[in-house]
Order: sequence, then C-alpha cells, then structure tokens
Amino acid sequence: MVAAGPPDGSGLRDSLRVGSGTALLRGVVTTYLSLIVLLPLAAVVWRSAEGGRAAFWHEATAPQALAALKLTFLLSLGVTAINLVAGTLIAWVLVRDEFPGKRVVDALIDLPFALPTIVAGAVLLALYGQHSPVGLNLAYTRAGVLLALAFETLPFVVRAVQPVLLTMEPDMEEAARCLGAGPLVTFRRIVLPTIAPAMLAGAALGFARAVGEFGSVVLISGNLPYKTEMAAVHVFTLVESDDPAGAAAVSVVLLALSLVVLAAISLLQRKGTRHAD
Repeated sequence: MVAAGPPDGSGLRDSLRVGSGTALLRGVVTTYLSLIVLLPLAAVVWRSAEGGRAAFWHEATAPQALAALKLTFLLSLGVTAINLVAGTLIAWVLVRDEFPGKRVVDALIDLPFALPTIVAGAVLLALYGQHSPVGLNLAYTRAGVLLALAFETLPFVVRAVQPVLLTMEPDMEEAARCLGAGPLVTFRRIVLPTIAPAMLAGAALGFARAVGEFGSVVLISGNLPYKTEMAAVHVFTLVESDDPAGAAAVSVVLLALSLVVLAAISLLQRKGTRHAD
C-alpha cells in the first residue's frame, strides 16, 4: 500500500515557503548587484554619450588617450603571460617541494592583497627609484610599470593553481614515469591539462587587476604622457582637469576592451575544462 500524502496540505505550504525564500534571495542579490555594479556602469556609459557620438569619438580617440590605452593593454597582457609561467612554477614549488621557510614564502604571496597599492608603489619606488639601494633605477620607465603590475597580480595565478595541484593524485604521473615519459612530457600530457583551467582563471583575474591598477603605478610611472601613463591614471587626470565626459569615454573604451579580452580567456578556459573532462 502506498502511503498517502499529508492531508493538511503541509507539503504545498513548504513548497510555497521555499519558493518565496528563493525569490526573496534572488531579489536581494539582483538589487545588490544593480546598486554596486550595473547602475554605476550604466551611469558611466550615459555620461560618456552625453555629448553625442562625435564628442565620444573625439575623446576616446584623442592621441593621449589612445597611447594610454595601448600601453595599458600591452603591459597587462605581458604581465599576464609572465604570471602564467611564474605563478604556475611558484605554485608547483609550494605544493610539491619542501624547503626551509616554505610557510613564510607561502604567506608572502598574499602580501599584495593586504598591502595598500599606493604603499606598494612607494616601496617599489624606494627600491627601484633614482636612489635605488640595489643600483637599479626603473623609475618613470615602462619596465618599472611592468614590475609594479607583476607585483600586484602575482597572487592570482598562484592561488588559483595551488588548490588544483593539492587535489591531484600522483598515480597518473607515476604511471607515465614508469612508461618512460620524462618530466617535461609528464607535465605537458598529465599535469597541464588538469591545471590549465585554473591557470586561465587566475590569468583573467590578474589581467583585470592590471588593467585597472592605479595606486602601485601612479608613483613609479611618473605619468609621462605617451610614455608611461596608464589608462586609469589618464582617467584620473581627465577628472582632475574638469573633463568628466572625456574620463567617462575613455573608461567605456577601457571597459569594452577588457570585456573582450576576458571573454576570450573565459572561452579558452571552458575549452580547457572540456578537454580535461
């Protein structure tokens, strides 16, 4: 005999209660995202188009703006490529090797997250500025800007790859070595397909941070137009010059180009995940 459901309709009430709770949660999330993300972005887009298409195009394609955007994306892509390699190697060493001071090194990886970016810029300027104690002057150069971006974005790849390496079973690697595969072949055939999605996820976060970085580069770059001025600093300069429409136009271009690059990285990440499966 099949037991009958509750005659008092409590199951229906429970379903309605769960549905109401889910709807309320979705409403809270949507409202929060709208206030924090969607409305500010919409305001920037609206402000950039306030003077019409001609004014927007004039501001977005100004020589100084184009130079800042080009430098920002070239350096951001460059530092992302560097972090893909360096961050993966650091994560590998932290997971697979044992050495004195390992916990200290592991804690130092998170230092850029805790250190205010303007303080990081001051530290880098003191270490690699005109009075460098190590004899290396990178102040007001693109190399100095690249160094600042590398410092700020390094943790993203490390912290994305590290948990994946910790959960990997060594059986497949040992089997590959038993079959005569060398370390490089084992890494390329066994390890890399597993950690590639995490590498790309960390790279996407690092790229997004590099594109919008301000504090760590504003001091060491010197903000030299057409040479070391980054897009975020250029936007700040336009705001200080009482040109909010120009700042909004450059911001919209920066946002659009960033979304294109992040979408490309996300596509590569999904392909890597399907390949690993």
